[in-house]
Amino acid sequence: MPTYRHHCVQCGAFDVIRPMRESGADATCPTCTAPSRRVFGAPALRALPAGLRGALDAQHRSADAPQVVTTPPGRSGRTQRRATDPRQLRLPRP
Repeated sequence: MPTYRHHCVQCGAFDVIRPMRESGADATCPTCTAPSRRVFGAPALRALPAGLRGALDAQHRSADAPQVVTTPPGRSGRTQRRATDPRQLRLPRP
């Protein structure tokens, strides 16, 4: 079940675990039993896969200081195969 953060005016923030269908309902403070309203916060991103989390972190870092490219990128990891048939050697190359 999801965890929802609520804020009591007298006691401060506390968490409530309840079904999603009851997410909009106000909760009572467990300390003083006063009604409290739900507080919206950032999602729990720690549950993301490591690759996606790394990509989001890199995107965040590059927002303020993007990497500057000083040289054109190198060739791709593909290696060109040399033709073994002598007839293929006479073909035009791109």
